[in-house]
Amino acid sequence: MQLSSPVTALPRVGEIIAKKIQKLGIASIRDLLFHFPREYLDLSRVTSIASLKEGEVVCIQGTLKSIAKERTFKKQMVLVHALVEDTTGATRIVWFNQPYLLEALKPGEKLSLAGKVAQDSKGLFLSNPEYEKVKENTLLAHTGRLVPVYAETAGVTSKLLRYLTFTALSSVLATLSDSLPLHILKEKNFPSLSQALQQIHFPSSLKEEKRARERFAFEELFTILLFVVSERKKIARIKAPAIPFLAELMKRCTDSLPFKLTDSQKKSAWQILKDMEKPRPMNRLLQGDVGSGKTVVAAMAALSAVKAGYQVAFLAPTEILAKQHFQTVTALLAPFKINLGLLTGSVDHFMSKKLPGQHIEISRRKLLEKAREGGIDILIGTHAIIQKEVKFANLALVVVDEQHRFGVKQRAQLLHRSTLIPHLLSMTATPIPRTLALTVYGDLDLSLIKELPAGRKKIETKIVAPEDRESAYQFVREEIKKGGQVFVICPRIEKSNESQITDHGSQVNSRFQSTSKNWANAKAVLEEYELLSKKIFPEYAVGMLHGKISGTEKERTMKQMRAGKIKILVSTSVVEVGVDIPNATVMLIEGTEHFGLAQLHQFRGRVGRSNRQSFCLLFTESSSFKTKQRLKAIRESENGFELAEKDLKLRGPGDFTGVKQWGLPDFAMQQLTNIPLVEEAREAALALVEEDITLSNHPLLKARIEEMRKKLHME
Repeated sequence: MQLSSPVTALPRVGEIIAKKIQKLGIASIRDLLFHFPREYLDLSRVTSIASLKEGEVVCIQGTLKSIAKERTFKKQMVLVHALVEDTTGATRIVWFNQPYLLEALKPGEKLSLAGKVAQDSKGLFLSNPEYEKVKENTLLAHTGRLVPVYAETAGVTSKLLRYLTFTALSSVLATLSDSLPLHILKEKNFPSLSQALQQIHFPSSLKEEKRARERFAFEELFTILLFVVSERKKIARIKAPAIPFLAELMKRCTDSLPFKLTDSQKKSAWQILKDMEKPRPMNRLLQGDVGSGKTVVAAMAALSAVKAGYQVAFLAPTEILAKQHFQTVTALLAPFKINLGLLTGSVDHFMSKKLPGQHIEISRRKLLEKAREGGIDILIGTHAIIQKEVKFANLALVVVDEQHRFGVKQRAQLLHRSTLIPHLLSMTATPIPRTLALTVYGDLDLSLIKELPAGRKKIETKIVAPEDRESAYQFVREEIKKGGQVFVICPRIEKSNESQITDHGSQVNSRFQSTSKNWANAKAVLEEYELLSKKIFPEYAVGMLHGKISGTEKERTMKQMRAGKIKILVSTSVVEVGVDIPNATVMLIEGTEHFGLAQLHQFRGRVGRSNRQSFCLLFTESSSFKTKQRLKAIRESENGFELAEKDLKLRGPGDFTGVKQWGLPDFAMQQLTNIPLVEEAREAALALVEEDITLSNHPLLKARIEEMRKKLHME
């Protein structure tokens, strides 16, 4: 049996059991052995029968003296009665509906049993215990030790998983080879792979289990970081257009702006422009809070590429944001006579340098032809840009908003004649915690915009209890009377008895439902729109926005919002990214317990985009301690980076934006909050790559990296 063998290679695992186990992500022996216990029952102390007490969970060992069955008249249940004796006395054992035990157990056999001590009119007895036979030179799996408890699924119990794991370990341990280099095992005093697997599943002590878990935690981080470091090295060997830094051009650009750049914007622009000078692809992530001016920095980089004779692709996650970027970049670069194109799912536009400021509707065929022949300097759009028919004559820079992963292969797909790989600038308003920046984002260089433009006021954040709802509505009225506009955010599009529809049209999974019991009562856009427009604020124009509305309808709604015709916009999380309404002064968020802290911070950043005082009202129906912790964190945190660290601690990396989608195993994600271990693993990875860049001396580790490359969605 090998690690790569399917679980069906194990006894008692047919196709039916295999399908059930697959729900836990277990298909192979490797998957099974790396499905680690979530906790342990301490049944290591064997209790004498004479000292049994009612209500205790105990482990006893003794000889089976007798066994028989009876059927109860009332409940039609089969009871199996047994008597077990040790040197201190004897006790009854009762099993429910397990008649097969009469064939499995024979008087005279020594048994180890673990269960709860109960009492009836006949005295104490062990109720429905786990059992196993005690034989010489055979380790116990279910009793008499620290007993592993696993994540389970329907039809797959911890007992079955213990049996399968025990069987698999006895079959493969002797054949295992360790991918961790020997010098690291010695230096860190880690157990070998065989020892660690044995101790994490069936530990001889909690100290040994902890050591094994530390080894696997380090190994997961070390492998991820080796992968990331090798990706950086791989990119460094690829050729890219070297775009000269034109100081005079950049001065003209900054002088033409209607505002002064912040120090962080200047520093970030400098880092990006200096990166683009190099003949290797830039791989940079520009981080900055909502409204910090990332688009201006990206426009400066795009201008530099265009004036060096190259083209730029600018990708946005939504059509609304793509159109907004088109308008913003058009305005910022108007003095420099540049051809811009807009490619979306609905209407495509072209702005010629011969007709600056005039947007001309153009056929998609014509737009693609212009891009392919070099007639468009900057093409802005949604991910329609990376379709096969979209090609560029001499693409040198790709700017991607709110998608941190855009690999070399994706960039190569956009090329027409050039063999050079374009530079990449990713932008995000989702602050990335330090450990994530070192690990899953470790192949990207980071530029940070830490401050907001001058003149912006701190957004006042208030938590609104259910009994204060009416006064909050009155506050909203006062703000509208002063000339402000309002966003109202709801967690879902519509309420339904059969399905719980999110903004992506998907049903909320049962795991989420169980952790958020009031989800069924969460506010929905359609109902809230009806309530606000007809009952609460009938005197004001109320608009509605969500993912199921057509692109044309979205654009019409946003135009009315920008023009001030709509006073209150009820929306799902589609406004989280890129919606810019400077006149909006109130962000009202319903069901805040259903959003992450980083997401709430993004929502809050949709207001406060002018010199007027703005407000964020957090509505919640939950009184849980965790909800209170989270709301306190967002109320007290102005800085998105500080908030991201709190979000990671409160929710864990599995729920952090995007991380779950990359294919990282759960155990690896759990380690992403361990800063000292991350730094330790990073140092070891860098040292190994310096010594053996191709990992030719570590074939097992190299194979593991290749396997990770296939699993992780880094392209």
